[in-house]
Amino acid sequence: MEKGEWIKKKSAASLYPAQVETALIQLTAGWPASGIPLPDVIQNFPLGENSLLHLFALSNICAARIVQNPELLLWLSQPEICSQGRDQVDMSNELHRMAGDDIAANNFRALRRWKNKEMTRIALRELANAAAFEETTAELSQLAEICVREAFAHYNSKFRESFGSPAAGFAILALGKLGGRELNHSSDVDLIFLYSEEGELSPRVSYHQWFNRLAEKMLETFAVRDPEGALFRVDLRLRPEGGAGPLVRSLESMENYYAGFGETWERIALIKARRIAGDRELAYEFLRQHQPFIYPRSPTPDLLDEIAKIKRRIERDVARSDALERDVKLGRGGIREIEFVVQTLQFIHGGRHVFLQETGTLNALRALARLELIPDKEVVDLDRAYRFLRTVEHRLQIEAEQQTHTLPRDRAVLDRLAQSLAFDSITDFNAILKKNMENVRSVFDRVISSAPTETASPDLKSFKDEKSATRSLGDLLKPTSASHVAPRTKQVFAKLRPALLDQIAETADPDATLNQFVRFVEAYGLRGLLFELLASNPTLLELVIKTFDRSRFAGDLLIRRPQLLEEITRDKSFNQPRSIAEHFARLESFGSSPTNLDPIRAYWQRQTLRIMIRDVLDVAEASVIFEELSELAEACLTFTNKLLGGDNLTIVAMGKFGGRELSYGADLDLLFVGEDTRAAQNLVTAMTQASAEGTIASLDARLRPDGEKGPLVAPLAAYESYYRERAQLWEIHALTRARLISGPLQDAYFETVQKIWHDVGAQPDLFEKIDNMLERIRRERGSGSGFLDFKTGTGGMIEAEFLVQALQMRSGTWETNWQRALTRLREQNMISAADASNAAKSYELLRRTEAALRRFENKNVSALPALPDEQEKLAKRLGYKDVDLFAKEYRAARETIRGLYQRYIKPG
Repeated sequence: MEKGEWIKKKSAASLYPAQVETALIQLTAGWPASGIPLPDVIQNFPLGENSLLHLFALSNICAARIVQNPELLLWLSQPEICSQGRDQVDMSNELHRMAGDDIAANNFRALRRWKNKEMTRIALRELANAAAFEETTAELSQLAEICVREAFAHYNSKFRESFGSPAAGFAILALGKLGGRELNHSSDVDLIFLYSEEGELSPRVSYHQWFNRLAEKMLETFAVRDPEGALFRVDLRLRPEGGAGPLVRSLESMENYYAGFGETWERIALIKARRIAGDRELAYEFLRQHQPFIYPRSPTPDLLDEIAKIKRRIERDVARSDALERDVKLGRGGIREIEFVVQTLQFIHGGRHVFLQETGTLNALRALARLELIPDKEVVDLDRAYRFLRTVEHRLQIEAEQQTHTLPRDRAVLDRLAQSLAFDSITDFNAILKKNMENVRSVFDRVISSAPTETASPDLKSFKDEKSATRSLGDLLKPTSASHVAPRTKQVFAKLRPALLDQIAETADPDATLNQFVRFVEAYGLRGLLFELLASNPTLLELVIKTFDRSRFAGDLLIRRPQLLEEITRDKSFNQPRSIAEHFARLESFGSSPTNLDPIRAYWQRQTLRIMIRDVLDVAEASVIFEELSELAEACLTFTNKLLGGDNLTIVAMGKFGGRELSYGADLDLLFVGEDTRAAQNLVTAMTQASAEGTIASLDARLRPDGEKGPLVAPLAAYESYYRERAQLWEIHALTRARLISGPLQDAYFETVQKIWHDVGAQPDLFEKIDNMLERIRRERGSGSGFLDFKTGTGGMIEAEFLVQALQMRSGTWETNWQRALTRLREQNMISAADASNAAKSYELLRRTEAALRRFENKNVSALPALPDEQEKLAKRLGYKDVDLFAKEYRAARETIRGLYQRYIKPG
């Protein structure tokens, strides 16, 4: 069997044929000529060839590692590597075999490579059902522990050699999932740094300074970018005083803090505390001292009230009703609720029952069952649900090792997820998911008490749920894992509150906006500083509130990375469009490489957020925003292609990208001309592959000859032959927006396609064919709701675009941008000045409507929301005080476009 046929046969049988085919093509190209043939390695894989294809189908990041380093596949194909689990000794031995004595060399390059190998092995074994759930989480936890220990051992030794040795012990405690030996494929590593006593190493260096610098060096190692990838994200916000507190504390300082200021959430967090590196005796003494704090023998009613308040904070993390059922971690009946039930019962009963003092969720659940503190049925329900939901979570994260817990909306992606979990259909998967989450929610509601009723303030009339708004405002002044609240902070908030509520009252959805604001404050950490900043800067407050109201995507990004607010708004060029050259210059300064594209991904996210913020502040026209998005996309695309060495590839932009009219969440329509198929495949993979920084952009090459069935790259002669002999009208019509991006064949390509385009434009029945094409699009792609469907519906955006493009083809007016094309047609008297003005105004309203809907979640939307409440929110976000006025103008725009289309394209 030929190589190409073998690849297609293997790919076709997988869950995601296109992704598997790409991986196998790339792997084949880089496979060593000497040694075992690749087909033999796959066919004889110890866990079965389907397990390997399953990995390629579900995990972009693991497939990329294997493609970049084929030796990894040979290592995985050893039975002793892939068929059995590994303890810490096995893992450490493997690391030291790989690295020798140079683990820390080149920014811990060997440690990073080893971690990537082990992550791939663990993902493979889980997908092949060769490892039990507990084995997977234990191995992921061991991996993180070894990384922490190796970094600590290196810097501890180096510091003692360079600066002397303090006469004090140092310990690193893990909390959260690492503390419970329950890490997932993209967990943060929650740590606390502790030293035994104060002292001075010299008159100029205290023990605190010495250990603080040691901690800083470790954090730098984990935070720094590297071509080999990251180690683990370290989160220190569970330490005393959260993000505002010192990195390290002495044992006495810890004791004083927890005795005087410790909060209920800190008690619960310490349930999972365990030593992972450093002084064993010191860690033991810390846990012994704080056992009464973690496990009080007689919890008081006010402590239980605090637990109820923490429950509200959890539910606020996922305020959107649609996400509450799709988020397997934070949603109703999700993983967090199981953990919360178990830890609450440990907290209440652990002081009297030492068997409950377990760090792991499932071990603690079994202990609760033995003590009959929870009914047997509920134990079974929680155990089953925890394993199922964590497995789903792992499937979501294995793709790119991203911290995601939300089920995809895309049915094709959801179907792959369901099949990977051995479900026959999405319906079957959803039924089991719903049953598990309902069971968890039932236990959660029974165990965790509801919060006391609170009275709403008279200034909260803009909120639908005034009591919830009251609680949320109260929570702004309650301590969290990120910060504590000083009296000064309360004074500043009292000053900020009226302006805050006035701004929120002007939003389309005050309840959701307040919820986002509270989440942002909790994530920001330094509340006093943030409140002072917003109170003294009304423009910044307006920016924040409008962003949270008008774009959930932008709000969630700011909540995940609060520092972006300052980075973006302090940039002197924030309020100015940025050219391709300016983008390119910035991208070149970030140190990206073919194996490390994360700086480009991070830049794409930051700049998309910057453009969104400019948009929500109404500082730029919609057409300017679309051009900014297009310039950003073009810069990132060309920079990535240059980085990958694709200079011989000619790239042509199509569709809205070709017209420099991109909106939010849009794919980049492209054609590739030439002979360099490998360069195009590499570019598509690089642009679409996800990492912890997200993706750069989605590419769509389906406008190429023969669509998805045709080759990704074709020579110029093949394009000319196809367009002249086999292309359908819509394919020639699509060339109206063809625009060169880069490459050596630009002049020849455009000379060829423009001639063909002009010839087709001269056909006498052109308008009739275009009208038939429009009707077919409505039948095949329309939503079926005339008024709501502003894209393919009667008088919608496509009709306006076809109107202009038909006149362009008839008159031979080559212009990729819709607005500029309309202007040129008016100048040529192909359309009257009045009709051109009406068309422009109507089309602009539909595009602004589309942008407002797409901006909210940064995804494709082509119809108005069906619910009246959501239509009212949309109208307000578009600047209308009255939803009826929006509906009137929207309907008039559609009627205007329809009338113009019939007058010019379909007369009589």
